[in-house]
Amino acid sequence: MNQPTAAAPAHYSDPATLADAIIARVGRRVVLALPLGLGKANHIANALVARAIADPSIHLTIITALTLEVPKPASELERRLLNPASARLFGEYPALRYAEALRDGSLPENVAVEEFFLLTGRWRNVARAQQRYISANYTDALEYLLDRGVNVVAQLLSADPGGDSTRYSLSCNPDITPDLLDARRDGCVSFLFAGQLNSQLPYMVAGRALVARNEVDLLLSSPATDFELYSLPQRPVSVSEWAIGINVARLIVDGGTLQIGIGSVGDALAHALILRHRDNATFRRLAAAIDCSDASTLRHDTPFQAGLYGASEMLVEGFVRLEQAGVLAREVDEALVHAAFFLGSRSFYALLRDMPPERRRRFAMMPVSFTNTLYGDVEARRRARRNARFVNNAMIATVLGAVVSDATEDGRVVSGVGGQFDFVEQAFALPGARSVIALNATRGSGRRLESNIRYSYGHTTIPRHRRDIVVTEYGTADLRGKSDADVIAAMLAISDSRFQAQLLETAKRAGKIARSYRIPERYCSNTPARLHAALSNACKEGTLPRFPWGSDFSDVEQQLLPALAAARDATDSTASLAGLIWRGLRCRSANYTACLERLALDAPVRPRDWLYRWVVLGALAADG
Repeated sequence: MNQPTAAAPAHYSDPATLADAIIARVGRRVVLALPLGLGKANHIANALVARAIADPSIHLTIITALTLEVPKPASELERRLLNPASARLFGEYPALRYAEALRDGSLPENVAVEEFFLLTGRWRNVARAQQRYISANYTDALEYLLDRGVNVVAQLLSADPGGDSTRYSLSCNPDITPDLLDARRDGCVSFLFAGQLNSQLPYMVAGRALVARNEVDLLLSSPATDFELYSLPQRPVSVSEWAIGINVARLIVDGGTLQIGIGSVGDALAHALILRHRDNATFRRLAAAIDCSDASTLRHDTPFQAGLYGASEMLVEGFVRLEQAGVLAREVDEALVHAAFFLGSRSFYALLRDMPPERRRRFAMMPVSFTNTLYGDVEARRRARRNARFVNNAMIATVLGAVVSDATEDGRVVSGVGGQFDFVEQAFALPGARSVIALNATRGSGRRLESNIRYSYGHTTIPRHRRDIVVTEYGTADLRGKSDADVIAAMLAISDSRFQAQLLETAKRAGKIARSYRIPERYCSNTPARLHAALSNACKEGTLPRFPWGSDFSDVEQQLLPALAAARDATDSTASLAGLIWRGLRCRSANYTACLERLALDAPVRPRDWLYRWVVLGALAADG
């Protein structure tokens, strides 16, 4: 049994030597567990993959989730924008060799990669990744690791900046590792724990973030393997996402509990909560301007007095900003937030690293067995998580209240279930709690415009018998305990008006809503134009900034981002593309000199470059 000893971990400076030591101790069948997201020990993983590629007698199975990759541009314009700024935006992040080999088809059969959550949208067309995907709640991952006989766990660790060498911090990923270590102490599993020190990881101490030195069997520590953390540049918040954030912010109960996830909708929600607290009159005015739905019994518009407590699978930057603003103020066991992992921008990591230790302690890192469930000390968790609002994003919702968040209709996985189902279940188990599903009402543009609210769909993440609250940019639908006909009416009220008639007629043909039903007039102007009219001034004035927490993108790049998005959307329609080119031909290029220079389109020579120039100019002119 590989049980922890009182001895210090064996130290290594060379990943290949450490990989040899692992194989010497566990044998040629290696079942390697890597944490979700940021906490992967990249150099250890790469060394083991290299050994397995070189020696087919080694059978390596990697079980993980959310393999991080520096994004590759999808078009020539994106390449011109991203490549010169890649190191600044994403850092010098060492690529994971198994991901590269999976993607180019060179991964040998003796190396298997199984993930229970995929980097969103990046693996849809990689057959081997799709075939080895494990559909699982995050809380089930521990059981599956034990079932598969994990014998190596490799994770990034943070050393105490104060010099305490008796313990290390799991920092960004105590999501599963503490429970694995508990199982090892109890004799339920035998594995080697291989740590890799990283100087940029914040030293988190509260909750179950710390592990004793003697829990670590092997330790990789070297300047050559100390790398810049993977960072997610802040994404711009669109007008529709601001509307969603404001609508959801009206559902959050003072003195209650909050869970939110990563992304621009989460950023919009956190910023809207701060606006509600600090400038309540403006918040109420904007909220009233965009929401026509009949959800008055759910609304909470006042500033915060007791404040919120966070119980979230993910610690996102929004929680830190809410703490700074005094919105996150209700403590549970001396913590303002209990979370299981984090991933974000470099500014977010710096916020955590630079906090005084006593303040950082208020962000307690716990396993998902704590954050995502009520099992354990059930009564204490029920008391702590009062009036909870579990806010999660979705891709699609049906008019009958089912939710699609992880895969397409043909079963191809876009991301994963993660903790979403767990939080929906908590919403039904806790008094006063609600599940809030947020989604944009539409996707695409032009001829490829689609409604994200469908009559039915061939895949479901959350079944309709767990329907609760659904929010789009057009309002809030309260579905819990309602009849099918009432649910359909509520979902139609928050759908884009360009699709309402078709959805209603389909429901009528199926006999699910009365033939005499008509959508009330106040819901028939659910259009982007109405939202822009309501929120555009607040966006221009900075009340609703495009980047709520700042950005790693320069001012010029920030100006280019929406223009390149518009250019990408226009490629789906010859008419739209021609319209951009025509607008670009008529545009005064002197107004956008810096943007053209940034894309190396200030002095085009080839005909194709001239077309790129006109498209970009047309998109810039259309944006503002």
